[in-house]
Amino acid sequence: MPIPRDPRVEALLPEAARTINRVARSFSRAATFLPAEVRDDINLLYLALRRLDDLVDLEARAGAAQRDDAHRRLAAIRQWTTTGVLDPAGGDELAILSDLHRRTPQLPIDAIGAFLDGMERDLTGPQLSSDADLDLYCYQVAGTVGRLMAALLGVRTGDELAADDAARALGEAMQRTNIVRDIDEDLANGRIYLPAAALMRSGLSPTATTGSNSLRDGDRRALLVEQIALADAAYARGIDGIRYLRHGGRAIRVAAYLYREILRQVERDGFGRLRPHRPVVERGHKFAAILRAIIAR
Repeated sequence: MPIPRDPRVEALLPEAARTINRVARSFSRAATFLPAEVRDDINLLYLALRRLDDLVDLEARAGAAQRDDAHRRLAAIRQWTTTGVLDPAGGDELAILSDLHRRTPQLPIDAIGAFLDGMERDLTGPQLSSDADLDLYCYQVAGTVGRLMAALLGVRTGDELAADDAARALGEAMQRTNIVRDIDEDLANGRIYLPAAALMRSGLSPTATTGSNSLRDGDRRALLVEQIALADAAYARGIDGIRYLRHGGRAIRVAAYLYREILRQVERDGFGRLRPHRPVVERGHKFAAILRAIIAR
């Protein structure tokens, strides 16, 4: 028998479903393959993490009163991750996370603190010098989410470490995909989420790219080829570890295949040369990716 949710958290289920359907459409499509109880927990986790992201942004940008409230809520959540103390100031976000942990004790609380670190780095654009800097950033903002989701889905006894590593890899692969997909949009906002070391390996100047269109033409092909290869390697590790999950393996595989298809679209678009806009995977390619995921073992 599953442990009942806190009524306060149960009441947030409709909002959680609306949020993931609106903001994470690829994953919400894949989540239809999840058992209902597990899907609700995943939706709640997504709602809490989305709100944490919003709180970090609010703390930096809003008026004084709103900043103070956001700071108190974030401080309460950080306190819980290190001491286990539940402060009511943590709001709905802490209520969700603590209730998920109560019902799933193996939920890695350290991942939540690392996720907050990543959100705070993201406010001004992380300063990425080395490949290791990018690895850490991808872990903080996405590998952590993979670890949390794996715990909610359940892991076969004896495979906990391997499953945790695979979930981290799959989350990081998806974040690397985001970076490749959004490179032009980020540049237009004066940001670049690739390390200076990678840019220099491709003959690019890190200082010349920020806020410019210098990656619009052919000079970025080598850069994106390298980054896509790194993402594909992380997908391979992550997908291989799906077998360790007790529930939701098909849903996670569908999500992975759908998201990985974005990389193939970047390639089909000539790395941005053929279609100078954010890559969009056409319906036929999405359908084919879902079929491959369903029949894969």
